[in-house]
Amino acid sequence: MALNPQLFPNGMPVPFVNEMFVLARDGVEFEIDKIPGTFRDRVNAKGTIYLSNIRMVFVASKPVGNFAAFDIPLLYVHGEKFNQPIFHCNNIAGHVDPVVPDNEHRALYSTHSFKILFKEGGCGTFVPLFFNLISSVRQYNQHTSTEAQPRMDPLQAAQTPVDEMMRHAYVDPNDPTKIFLQQPTQESQLRRRTYNSHGVGNSI
Repeated sequence: MALNPQLFPNGMPVPFVNEMFVLARDGVEFEIDKIPGTFRDRVNAKGTIYLSNIRMVFVASKPVGNFAAFDIPLLYVHGEKFNQPIFHCNNIAGHVDPVVPDNEHRALYSTHSFKILFKEGGCGTFVPLFFNLISSVRQYNQHTSTEAQPRMDPLQAAQTPVDEMMRHAYVDPNDPTKIFLQQPTQESQLRRRTYNSHGVGNSI
């Protein structure tokens, strides 16, 4: 994880080498705990989730103190679960281990718990893509997870093929998630896939 990763002026995360952004989802609420310098147990903010083959990045619509964005490496996520409470909104909850510098001790860094709440629109597109991508990243990188290499490089996830997954993604017409048909740029999120009320895809 990383607090306030580098962003373009339009709020889009600056990609790593070989990083492919799969989707963007506006109108979510994000909760995360144990953020340094916030003087509170949990940070709660509204904004946009970006999902790539390496990480998930939350970008707040309005910063909360020193919290403007948060970077979650997919290889460090565990305990993720989709919740459908009766009296509250659907959400994904889970944990993410810290990215520990090579010269630091793991005991100095805490595991974070996070929650993504879908308060605007459905989530039938986002949720399957999220869990399929997490599963693919883990399967594709299993051969590197050995006792001799306890600290896996989160950028290894860039090797995970995602093109086929994106082409066959289920489309929920009530879900405002934007699937990227080509990689967005800092000028605009180009050629994103949109859907009409019948779930028919169009490129714009």
